[in-house]
Amino acid sequence: MTHQTHTALSRFKPALWIIATLALLMLWHGPIAQHAHYHDFADQRAGFGVPNLSDVLSNLGFAIIGIWGLKLSGTQRGISRAGWFLGFFSLILTALGSVWYHLAPDDTRLIWDRLPIALACAGFLAALASQLHGQLKSQWFAVPLAFWAAGSVGYWVFTQDLRPYLLLQALPLILLPLWQWQISGRHRAFWLMFFASLCYILAKITELQDLALFNALHHIISGHTLKHLFASLACLFILRSRKYETAHFPA
Repeated sequence: MTHQTHTALSRFKPALWIIATLALLMLWHGPIAQHAHYHDFADQRAGFGVPNLSDVLSNLGFAIIGIWGLKLSGTQRGISRAGWFLGFFSLILTALGSVWYHLAPDDTRLIWDRLPIALACAGFLAALASQLHGQLKSQWFAVPLAFWAAGSVGYWVFTQDLRPYLLLQALPLILLPLWQWQISGRHRAFWLMFFASLCYILAKITELQDLALFNALHHIISGHTLKHLFASLACLFILRSRKYETAHFPA
């Protein structure tokens, strides 16, 4: 193993410890099943002939950011380009899949909602991993992570256990800010990734408080609709960090 390769691999040690710890905690916890009433969203109001209008329309942000990100990835070069492409293209698929799901929520349609979300996580992880490594192009990370994404959704379909899927969703919350900090220090790109993680945490919190927020906000907007908006904002922060891409490390 060359000195450069050893140095590049050593940058991943904190991430490997985090992945191992989270995986062990999930093994200790046991299977995590989907909530029995998962499809019973608080805001089921229709509009313009579209059922569940708010939860449908609030996916528009994913499509806009995905298209914007693809355009940016097409004009910029770098070793992380494939990862960014997978991430932003998957955001467009997320918008389409989530709209399809929210028109008539059930487990079958939920597959096409969860799969692109998992692929987006895989893409963004691959993009930052390649920058952190500094030598390998992001497709070396994107391909195995994409298989994990597809496999995690397939595992849920056949076992009703969400652990592999939830682990893949949790890792970007920690690893994207961590890797950006390792790459650029307290540069603006780190803070963008940090705020992206905070927004996604808010998205998960509002999702869990769907009905409570809908009632507290006088039926103006539900927690699940807010989830889509916060998650879109998280993706916007990731998109803005893209312009500060760097992969320069001392030898």
